[in-house]
Amino acid sequence: MTQTPDPPETYSATAEVGAVRRRRSRRERVWMVLKKAPPTAWFGMIVVFLYFFVAIFAPWLAPYGEADSSFPAYLPWGEGGHVFGTDQIGRDILSRLIYGARNTMGIALVTTLLAFAIGGGLGLIAAINRSWLDQLLSRSVDVLMAIPSLIFALMLLSIFGSTISSLILIIAVLDSTRVFRLTRSVAVNVVVMDYVEAARLRGEGLGWIMRREILPNIMPPLVAEFGLRFCFVFLTIAALSFLGVGIQPPTADWGSMVRDNASLIQFAKYDLKAGLTPLLPAAAIALLTVAVNFIVDWFLHQTSGLRDDL
Repeated sequence: MTQTPDPPETYSATAEVGAVRRRRSRRERVWMVLKKAPPTAWFGMIVVFLYFFVAIFAPWLAPYGEADSSFPAYLPWGEGGHVFGTDQIGRDILSRLIYGARNTMGIALVTTLLAFAIGGGLGLIAAINRSWLDQLLSRSVDVLMAIPSLIFALMLLSIFGSTISSLILIIAVLDSTRVFRLTRSVAVNVVVMDYVEAARLRGEGLGWIMRREILPNIMPPLVAEFGLRFCFVFLTIAALSFLGVGIQPPTADWGSMVRDNASLIQFAKYDLKAGLTPLLPAAAIALLTVAVNFIVDWFLHQTSGLRDDL
């Protein structure tokens, strides 16, 4: 008995339209976007992930204590179990580099979040209000931005003291002026939209309109600005620590490490590794700044609507 072959499968547009399509999960959509990311963005994300990993697990990764000065001063690289030697009072350089990631990045992240909470909130209020309050906030911000932020921060820290809380609050207030200007400029174009006017006519409160109608539509430039502000705050803290008014010893900080070991550069012609010691924290600062900027550039390209195949 011969077996008849199965009929060939035919394409049916009706069947394709009627087929049930599964909605992609958020994780799948994120992975699809990440797969299309350029190598520079991947490099930036890997570097930032490694930095935060080191910052979170610093007590377990550091071979010695943050302020352990029980070793001889200025030990060369690799001697006595010290990979990068010791500093001027006998503290392990590698351990202080690891703890410096936690202190510098942690303070910079908290400061940036506070700056966005202050500047972003006031910027949204000014954009919605558009009355004397808008003028008062805008002119106050103009006055603060007219003063160089680093000089202003030096003056305020000399008055209120170089504590962690005053450092965070002063830099956050000074940096919130830039966030205010950006938030207000992008929100002004959104508050005139019909859906915002409809929300007002429905009797929605100011907080609801800010949170549900305006903020989601201005989020891409704010997220990109957050990355840039983080870099600027990070560099400002390092600069203030280098000048001696930032994070105070014995707390490890990359800016103060550059200052403390800067004298070793003059010995580079005798010992090249010793001359490179103050460049280690400087290189850590530069690498993180470049990595964050790579991520911000890619995010701006993703949210701008531009396509590579055009």
